[in-house]
Amino acid sequence: MEPAQAMTSNGNGNGGGHEYDIISWFETVSRNAAAVQRETLARILHLNYGVEYLKKWFGDMEIQGMDSCALESLYTSLVPLASHADFEPFIQRIADGDTAPILTQQPITTLSLSSGTTEGRQKLVPFTRHSSQTTLQICRLAASYRSRVYPIRDGGRILEFIYSSKQFKTKGGLTAGTATTHYYASEEFKIKQQKTKCFTCSPHEVISGGDYKQSTYCHLLLGLFFSDQVEFIASTFAYSIVQAFASFEEQWGELCSDIKDGTLSSTITQPRMRKAVLDIVSPNPCLASQIEAICRESRTSHWYGIIPKLWPNAKYVYSIMTGSMQPYLKKLRHYAASLPLVSADYGSTESWIGVNLDPCLPPEDVSFAVMPTFAYFEFIPLYRQKQDLTSGTVDFMENVPVPLSQVKLGQEYEIILTTFTGLYRYRLGDVVEVAGFHNGTPKLNFICRKNLILTVNIDKNTEKDLQIVVERGSQLLSKHGAELVDFTSHANVVYQPGHYMIYWEIKGDVEERVLSECCRLMDASFVDHGYVVSRRTNSIGPLELCIVETGTFKKILDYFIGNGAALSQFKTPRCTSNQMLLRILNLCTIKRFRSTAYS
Repeated sequence: MEPAQAMTSNGNGNGGGHEYDIISWFETVSRNAAAVQRETLARILHLNYGVEYLKKWFGDMEIQGMDSCALESLYTSLVPLASHADFEPFIQRIADGDTAPILTQQPITTLSLSSGTTEGRQKLVPFTRHSSQTTLQICRLAASYRSRVYPIRDGGRILEFIYSSKQFKTKGGLTAGTATTHYYASEEFKIKQQKTKCFTCSPHEVISGGDYKQSTYCHLLLGLFFSDQVEFIASTFAYSIVQAFASFEEQWGELCSDIKDGTLSSTITQPRMRKAVLDIVSPNPCLASQIEAICRESRTSHWYGIIPKLWPNAKYVYSIMTGSMQPYLKKLRHYAASLPLVSADYGSTESWIGVNLDPCLPPEDVSFAVMPTFAYFEFIPLYRQKQDLTSGTVDFMENVPVPLSQVKLGQEYEIILTTFTGLYRYRLGDVVEVAGFHNGTPKLNFICRKNLILTVNIDKNTEKDLQIVVERGSQLLSKHGAELVDFTSHANVVYQPGHYMIYWEIKGDVEERVLSECCRLMDASFVDHGYVVSRRTNSIGPLELCIVETGTFKKILDYFIGNGAALSQFKTPRCTSNQMLLRILNLCTIKRFRSTAYS
């Protein structure tokens, strides 16, 4: 079934027939997920038959007349699993101007740049019209499900903290930039607003400004100017909303002044952005006085519940809140108070994967129903084994990949993608768990990135393991009136024995004995058997807690953005070996503590 066939819904929350159309479409494709997946694979292979990459495995074999079942079997037996490194030479040739049908029959004119915050370096991935169309489709489907729980008014506004980064030309003249940048510049982004009848507060000149600090100020100003019209607050990642309100705490006085006089701060220096904002705002002393009164009162409660106070008609806060975003939920709930937090959908630079059908669930409990028309999905079963303490085997053992229709409840898998954009049996590196099913399509919980593992010796701790440990330590911090702003980690193996380093940026004053206890508590909270045994035998040294100065993680953000990432895509790396990041972290470290947990 064509993705375009779901484009009939406006998802505007009025409960009308158009909303039903897209939900009805998804009910149909999810009920027939196994057949739809085979048809999706057949469409991908028929569209790209004869490209260089596939010809390596199919040769001159004629596949056009094969039925979808036989083609699925042939494809998975002949084409090997591949990583991004396997595709890099092909993508580089495309970037350099090779117009031969290398990965797709349709010419690729645009490349997406991953943020680089997960693996420490940015990757180029093909981006086509299909990428924008699936983004539009999943946005509208998710909006229709949200509107059943949180109806919104036609013609309302969204306070969206969204940001484009600079696009550039590759050696071969292709446009490259982040996937979000391409989408915000696309026709589909305009269509989404028209069809959902809900418009972002900020014009394109603010979204595409390139300076996230100036864009954030303008997002806040326009959001306040349209405060009574805002239906919900949104961003790509929860991090962006937390960052925006951290800025608001410092800038509210200047924002009130601009609203009162219909002016714009002199810190906004980009001419196009200035003109676009000044064309919208006008003097509103009454609104400025209301906002000022709310802010003066909210300062005394550390800005608790500031979002519903300033935007009384907002129904929820919406962004990606799973995975590496979970540590920001505490702060987000502080700003949102009782306003619901709704987790956005599950995707990657390579492809959208699943939609949140249960917007009333808290982000910690949300799962994502796989979209069977977006790509062909396979799943590698993963098994956590008791580690061999002599060989140091990895904690995940793999089995043979299975199609979407054969996944089992409660099993963990790594996702494999075959996409319309020229990626074939591509190992995404995401570990997920099957949490249930929606008709015939699985609902996935994101567990962690497979390659984000803290390891020194025979120990293997995932991002999720690290988050649990840091949460325990930060609870103790909170009891003493301080707050964890952000964190990352590093497995230091330069000196023996190697040890874990956890970097904290904190807000508030706290005694050193408390920080020392936080360090001990985190070290003692790692439950991985390899880690515990290694600590007891001193083959892994005591955990080191490094307290960094205020603003350190903003320096990390600035570093990534300076290297082409967009704030919309930024995720603080939870574990890093990036030497530039470590240099920033170590230069900014003001206190160090070593654990006494195994003394």
